[in-house]
Amino acid sequence: MTVDKRAVVLEPYRYTGMLIASLMLFMWVVSLGLGLYLPLDLSNPLTSLRILIQTHLFTGLFITAHDAMHGTVAPHRPQLNRFFGRLSLLLFACNRWSRLLPAHHAHHRHPASEEDPDYGPPSFFRWFFRFITYYVRWHQILVMAILFNVAAFWIPKPNMVAFYIIPSLLSLLQLFYFGTYLPHRGEHEQANIHRARSQLKNHLCAFITCYFFGYHQEHHEQPAVPWWRLPRVR
Repeated sequence: MTVDKRAVVLEPYRYTGMLIASLMLFMWVVSLGLGLYLPLDLSNPLTSLRILIQTHLFTGLFITAHDAMHGTVAPHRPQLNRFFGRLSLLLFACNRWSRLLPAHHAHHRHPASEEDPDYGPPSFFRWFFRFITYYVRWHQILVMAILFNVAAFWIPKPNMVAFYIIPSLLSLLQLFYFGTYLPHRGEHEQANIHRARSQLKNHLCAFITCYFFGYHQEHHEQPAVPWWRLPRVR
């Protein structure tokens, strides 16, 4: 009989992952709803703050899906775990679980190599272009364009741009810069077998930048540890 290491690691936290994932989804929906339906006042500094908060929650959606890819959202209930992963990816720019799951595990098997779908040329902009064109496909853009124009019958377009389109793009940049580029860029290639480095230990900064995934070497060493426990292993 095989033992699921993830379930063993998370045994004391059997329901914590599901609660945190549910809270993340709830906050994203509430924040988006307020952004879409409240009057948009771009001259108000609080509007910029709300857009940044929505960006952070978009990043949280992907981090939730990422943890589901490692089976840590609901380690004792695989179907529920996949549900959280699929839903989070769908809300995050119509991404497909069936495509991102094998790609992410390929990243863990072959970090910072030609076989790593997350890895790219040394240049920041070329690497980001490769990253964004790999993970954002034409069918996603088409579906989102259709949804945007249908929703425009009831929701002001400036609100949709400010609280869905801009935060999703900023979140993609945030995930790339703090979760891929900084940990795996050239000078880290020979750092260890994971070819990854972690940012300096500062839990507040690590949470704000990318939900502790700046502690990237620790994540590669212990992928069964969910994002909310990474500070403990840092």
